[in-house]
Amino acid sequence: MGGRRPAVFDRIEQAPNLTAGLIDTLVSQIESGELAPGQRLPTEQAIVTATGVSRTVVREALASLRARGLITTRQGLGAFVAESATPRSFSIDSKAGLADALRIYELRLGIEAEAASLAAVRRTEEDLSRLRAALAAISDAILASRSGAEEDFTFHRTMLLAADNPYFSRVFDVVGSAIIPQRRLRLDEMSDRERELYMRRLHGEHESIVTAIARGDASAARLAARSHLRKSYARLQKLGL
Repeated sequence: MGGRRPAVFDRIEQAPNLTAGLIDTLVSQIESGELAPGQRLPTEQAIVTATGVSRTVVREALASLRARGLITTRQGLGAFVAESATPRSFSIDSKAGLADALRIYELRLGIEAEAASLAAVRRTEEDLSRLRAALAAISDAILASRSGAEEDFTFHRTMLLAADNPYFSRVFDVVGSAIIPQRRLRLDEMSDRERELYMRRLHGEHESIVTAIARGDASAARLAARSHLRKSYARLQKLGL
């Protein structure tokens, strides 16, 4: 970015929601062309110094921009404005509150139940293999005290791909991993037994979906997907974020 870097970042307003304020500023700079396609962003520390926000805020903002497809990251090189950085007309804030997080589940209920049904009819053996691998990855993540949100995203997107209708998976692609609400489950604070029980419940719900799809039972797959999402909705509602 050279000499333009300070000019881009010294105008960030200290909004009540600092993450949202930084996101809005960066999106505005991308839309206006002040941050051009392919242009390298300053380092996290440079943004912290220029704006006065914390490193956590910077990371959250950059993660949101990645989810929207506005920036990309390159190993060892940093973050860059995407070459095709066209802001999406529809997006979901990964830091949304409980009400919006629950609405996301309502949206997913309408999409994924039907996708699971179609996947049961259209899936290939390769689809089944990918679903089973994604299922195992979720369990591994939870047992390692990670949230498993990324692995959960992969599982559900894999199921959507198995429906053999690209519009289902594009919904996930548009909003990125924000469509899997970041449940504030403190897995690291759970006992080994509590963590194992939680993992078994989640694994069982996902496994029911995979089993129905493998059998080619469209009705059972639809019901299993709906049941899983309703239970996830209830868990999130109880947790209260």
